Amino acid sequence: MNNTLKRFGQVGRLGLGAAALAALTACVAPAPYYQTSSYPYQPAPYPVAAAPAPHVSYGRVVNIEVMQSQTSGSQQSAVGAVTGGVLGGVLGHQVGGGSGKAAATVLGVVGGALLGNAIESNARAPQVYQNYRVSIQTENGNYRAFDVQNPGDLRVGDRVRIDGNQISRV
Repeated sequence: MNNTLKRFGQVGRLGLGAAALAALTACVAPAPYYQTSSYPYQPAPYPVAAAPAPHVSYGRVVNIEVMQSQTSGSQQSAVGAVTGGVLGGVLGHQVGGGSGKAAATVLGVVGGALLGNAIESNARAPQVYQNYRVSIQTENGNYRAFDVQNPGDLRVGDRVRIDGNQISRV
């Protein structure tokens, strides 16, 4: 029994020493950690330009002209004629009786096809749009032109502020 207590005493002292060592290391601050890249810093091969600041200038409206643009019409198909012919034939078949019914059906098919074709032609026709080109002479003597959908209250001779690509009356 004497040997058992002796072993327990040695193990207990070792455990007590390990606990004391762990408590003391908890009081020490960890070493700072610096993350470094494996590649040294290299400056950019060319200077990086910052985005330009918005430029505001002033000028006078020297001209406002109407510009017309046109969309290209899409190619016509037979959908309108076929649809109109079918609907006209159905409606013509409802009219009359005997040989009159057959004639009304034929007339309905022909009339419906012509009407359907005309409706499709109008729907696919090119569209014409009006835009305006506002020409401005800036204070430094340069000319700038702006294409707008509507000039609003701008008139020739008005003093305007140009902020980027936006114009407004001063």
